[in-house]
Amino acid sequence: MTGAVSRRRILIGIAGGSGSGKTLLAESLAKAFGAEEVALLPEDAYYRDFPELALEQRRRQNFDHPDAIDEPLLIAQLRALLAGRPIERPVYDFTDYRRTGATIRIDRQPIVILEGILILYPAELRELMDIKVYMDTDADVRLLRRIQRDLLERGRTLASVIEQYESTVRPMHQLFVEPTKRHADIIVPQGGGNRVALDLLVTKIASLLRAPNDPSRPIAS
Repeated sequence: MTGAVSRRRILIGIAGGSGSGKTLLAESLAKAFGAEEVALLPEDAYYRDFPELALEQRRRQNFDHPDAIDEPLLIAQLRALLAGRPIERPVYDFTDYRRTGATIRIDRQPIVILEGILILYPAELRELMDIKVYMDTDADVRLLRRIQRDLLERGRTLASVIEQYESTVRPMHQLFVEPTKRHADIIVPQGGGNRVALDLLVTKIASLLRAPNDPSRPIAS
């Protein structure tokens, strides 16, 4: 779908556990509207940086706790995008557990999609969202997807993936991620390949794009 009317900018939040299909749904929405209409922001680009720590110490950080996210930077950049200003999004190196120092420029697309495990946790983030989505995928499916991703894309070993899952991923999911389901407007079962959910979201987003701006929305920083 192309040629969306950009009289307003909207923020779609896609939450859910690691491996639940968030990225697939976000990319499917971007494909539906066209890259020129959609800015994709992964929450894990906003992990806090710890340059003073040695590699092994950085590896031992709890990346599934809300404190792992640089929330002030994420919120500031989202507000800028929604106010029509471009940003320089940080780039995170998952092998070195550090920000690289490089950035990716994100322009003023009318649709902003934020996806990540903890995006529905902070109330200030939720207040910026027009649609809040939670991907509800079985734990065994999520674990298998995480293993495959971390082995192929992030240079991890099987032992390290399992150790991290048992020590932080699973308990943090139960404590911080799963409870945010109650904040969702839409709960999507069966992962990012759920075509009915995708079609419903495309229709709703197109409707929001045609709507006039709401001056009460907390956008400007």
